[in-house]
Amino acid sequence: MVKFILASNSSRRKQILSTLGIKFGCVPHKYKEPRIKKHCFPKKFVEKVAVSKAKSLKKEYNDCVIISADTIVVLNNEIIGKPKDYKEAEEILRKLSDTKHKVYTGICLYYPKKNIILSGVEESTVYTYKLEEKKIKELAKKHLDKAGAYAVQQKDDKFVKKIVGDYYNVVGFPVKLFLKLYTELIYKISETKNL
Repeated sequence: MVKFILASNSSRRKQILSTLGIKFGCVPHKYKEPRIKKHCFPKKFVEKVAVSKAKSLKKEYNDCVIISADTIVVLNNEIIGKPKDYKEAEEILRKLSDTKHKVYTGICLYYPKKNIILSGVEESTVYTYKLEEKKIKELAKKHLDKAGAYAVQQKDDKFVKKIVGDYYNVVGFPVKLFLKLYTELIYKISETKNL
């Protein structure tokens, strides 16, 4: 059976993937992520980043299926990624406070040996509460490693009011989309074996 590599250090992604019963190794990707503020096609952008992350491990893991993901928050056509520091995290939270915004996650499954590459994007809508300044300062310290500087899975954070769409997408790894691509990949691999 083919081996799987998750091109990420994200504890959330590792946790979700391990609950699906798939055995995998973890290696951080080597792709230098672009800092883009405005983009006309955020879905295309996030998918391209996910594909690039997977391709960055092609040489070392040619005989493995490389799984990668990228999550962005989009508010009024502005792409919001991970904050670079505490100050930027505060700015992001002020911007996202009391809003309706989109969360996109691009997922890629790449098998270099057979040149099989499958990718897609999940979209969710997030409604947030209005945050007091004190709460902004408190939250800004917590989630410097997350797009939008917040974490939906933190029950005590009380920032997210409602999610329309896949909850796991907002966490950073859309399960339904992944399983769809995974099923397609297994079929394609078995198809090439039978040729």
